[in-house]
Amino acid sequence: MAVQPPNRTIFLVGMMGAGKSTIGKALAALMGTKFVDLDRELEERCGVSIPHIFETEGEAGFRCRETRLLQEYAKASDMVVATGGGVVTREENREILKASPAVAVHLKVSPEECFRRTQGTDRPLLQCADPMEKICRLLQERGPLYEEVADISYETDGMKAARAAQELLNSIHQHQLVKEQE
Repeated sequence: MAVQPPNRTIFLVGMMGAGKSTIGKALAALMGTKFVDLDRELEERCGVSIPHIFETEGEAGFRCRETRLLQEYAKASDMVVATGGGVVTREENREILKASPAVAVHLKVSPEECFRRTQGTDRPLLQCADPMEKICRLLQERGPLYEEVADISYETDGMKAARAAQELLNSIHQHQLVKEQE
């Protein structure tokens, strides 16, 4: 049975490899709502891959496109949205997330688990001599930014998507009850 928070969008934020897409799909299925992966949506609209956008427009060009898409989905309702790992690096995006009526969930992941989950992928920021060092640096830089926008934080290491989705849904309902009582 689908359990839907009233007229809410859930934004999943966190590091690449944290499970935003995998857990997001499971959460959307549990809620009986639409799932959107902002990176995939951006690729579809642009007709090229994220690595290609990074290559031709640089990270700054990619982030501008990402912000426009985030603004659009911040106005939507009744869906689960997986953001890109670096969405929080722009102050404008953090303000969009905080101003939105959506619930923002920070999916946390350890450096080791992040490395394991992203090995062999074409993630532009990990195309470097020492991906593990890069992951540690990104987690250190972005961790406080994820927490700044998050209504809920959830540790994903060792979690199966179905269990994580159920636990998150319970946390989201609890969060909404507290908000309603304020």
